[in-house]
Amino acid sequence: MSNPTHDLDRIQAWFQSVIMHSGGVEPGMRTDAARACIDIGPAEIEAVVLPSRHQTSVERLEIYARAYFARLLECMRAEYPVMVAALGEELFDQFAIAYLEEHPSRSYTLDHLGARFPEFLAETRPGDAQGDNSWLDFLVDLARLEWSIAEVFDGPGAENSPLLDKDRILAIPPEHWFDIRLVPVPCLRVVRLDFPVQDYYRALRTRQDANPPERAETFLAITRRNYVVRHFPLSPPEAHVLTAIVVGATVGEAISELPLESEADVAELAGQLRDWFRRWSAEGLFLDATLAATA
Repeated sequence: MSNPTHDLDRIQAWFQSVIMHSGGVEPGMRTDAARACIDIGPAEIEAVVLPSRHQTSVERLEIYARAYFARLLECMRAEYPVMVAALGEELFDQFAIAYLEEHPSRSYTLDHLGARFPEFLAETRPGDAQGDNSWLDFLVDLARLEWSIAEVFDGPGAENSPLLDKDRILAIPPEHWFDIRLVPVPCLRVVRLDFPVQDYYRALRTRQDANPPERAETFLAITRRNYVVRHFPLSPPEAHVLTAIVVGATVGEAISELPLESEADVAELAGQLRDWFRRWSAEGLFLDATLAATA
């Protein structure tokens, strides 16, 4: 099929550059990446790819180009089924194609193809001058939640590890609570959103009708138990403390920035901590609790 004067490595790199161009084969041939491999235009394409009895050289390449993007769109739909349900397949594909033009696949695996999709939606949404963008902001949050859940589902978990139960937590003397370091399960995520999208997500996931919620700051803990992804809401202080603990802070370090202005605030926090610990242990969020070294 190819001219023997072109070595295989250059032909493969040229072929990749051409068929991966979202504008089509001919624009792909004109790109710097393609010309750096083989400097030809559409008029000279037969020097690399011969025509068949029924198709031109360009038409033959377009078959591969269409199949390539069809496969990428198929993967994006599989990674974001709730977004597809919310937008409809045609509109979702328009967003996905724009995303793939900006962030083409760079890996041998397609597992992380949609990893930057929420970020892309946030970066390309129109500014406030365009009017009310609540729907677009909501879509960004929906994509963030859907990708976070996918990450937790596909990532490492704690199914074969013993979990920290509430009895072990509550057995820690209160005077040591601030000095303990909780070891989270590897699948734990704390996500901040501008909309409470979780119920909408759950409804569309189970093919039920749902209306987008009103804007409201929302914090979710996402984890996995027995290979089932679970998520539940957190209060802002609980989310602050849990986020700090997940990155390695002791309980004392985690709560040090909370606005505690009186002894009543401290007493209320102590009660909240007990409630949080019970819920965290019931949800299986931690593997262990260790006492941090003190000077």
